Amino acid sequence: MADIKDFLKLDIRVGEIVRAETFPKAKEPAYRIWVDLGEEIGIKKSSAKITELYSPEDIMGKQVLCVTNFPPRQIADFMSEILVLGIYSKNGVVLIKPEVPVEKGDRLG
Repeated sequence: MADIKDFLKLDIRVGEIVRAETFPKAKEPAYRIWVDLGEEIGIKKSSAKITELYSPEDIMGKQVLCVTNFPPRQIADFMSEILVLGIYSKNGVVLIKPEVPVEKGDRLG
């Protein structure tokens, strides 16, 4: 079982998707996305397997929740620096986002 101390180790923040493109070199269908996490963190890259419900155009400008303190992962020729959070639904991954717009970089608390 995880406890609150484990959860509090995660740095989960809101970011805005500022660039998105297909990722043909990924083993599974995915997009390369760039997320602006505000002045403190800046723009970070992520590989996201969200192609079933979203196109790159659909996600541009959307706010999403991201784990910012996992180690980077090499995926094909792309370094994924953050984990964009989503829910595995029967129709595909659904991005987790704030109900109302908030400042880039705001923390989940």
